[in-house]
Amino acid sequence: MADSRETFLVNAFVTGWPVKHSRSPLIHGYWLKQFGIAGSYRALPISEEDFPAFIRSLKDGASGYRGGNVTIPHKELAFKLADRPDALAEELGASNTLWMENGLLHATNTDGYGFTANLDDRHPGWDRTHRAVIFGAGGASRAVIQAIRDRGIGEIHVVNRTVPRAQELADRFGPKVRAHPVEALAEVMSGAGLFVNTTSLGMDGSEAPPVDFTPLVDGAVVTDIVYVPLKTPLLARAEEQGFATVDGLGMLLHQAVPGFEKWFGRRPVVDKALRDLVIADMEGHG
Repeated sequence: MADSRETFLVNAFVTGWPVKHSRSPLIHGYWLKQFGIAGSYRALPISEEDFPAFIRSLKDGASGYRGGNVTIPHKELAFKLADRPDALAEELGASNTLWMENGLLHATNTDGYGFTANLDDRHPGWDRTHRAVIFGAGGASRAVIQAIRDRGIGEIHVVNRTVPRAQELADRFGPKVRAHPVEALAEVMSGAGLFVNTTSLGMDGSEAPPVDFTPLVDGAVVTDIVYVPLKTPLLARAEEQGFATVDGLGMLLHQAVPGFEKWFGRRPVVDKALRDLVIADMEGHG
């Protein structure tokens, strides 16, 4: 009888290399308990060499998983190996969410959704600006640029130490996106209503440059995709200068919503209790 009951369980995963520090099991476990769903969400450490075999087992049903999340370094390969990547994943060339449907492996990327949903939640009206500045041109900036472009931001200025990396993003995401060297930061910040740090500067107490946010328009919002610490040096500086700030934790929480709905059939809500639970876990683990 135990085996027949097992067949009704819905199982999902997060995989990366490494993945042990992922807070996704905590987030999805909270929602599974909230909805009373008989299911599981597990962290699976899978190396780059073993990832294609894992995807094969997902497609043929041998893995026992309905789908899951993919994190570094597997996002690009997950996109390539999926049968049906959607338009978001196609443009990004990367996927963080997979699910089986009608015998095919579907893929999307929910990072951009998580980014904008966090801003909608913490500072509604952030998208009324015409100009945004993105600090950094690494992999994390792609979904952010895509999301705010699709939201209707007219000018997106990507500032990066190496301009060719920023130009790559401008070429990928179209004429609304422009590339600049770090030396141009103050100039492109003039008149901007949104500033986004997509670099790892300030993460885990590391150093961050003393950015002057005063060229931004009154009422501008400064946000950071880093969430450890919650108040990064850049956010603290922006706050000191009188600007509204939004921390990066909500991006992690909100990006999990679409995947949970795909796997478990219920659309969860990011509430204060979940946020507090993750913050307590962060504080408990340093």
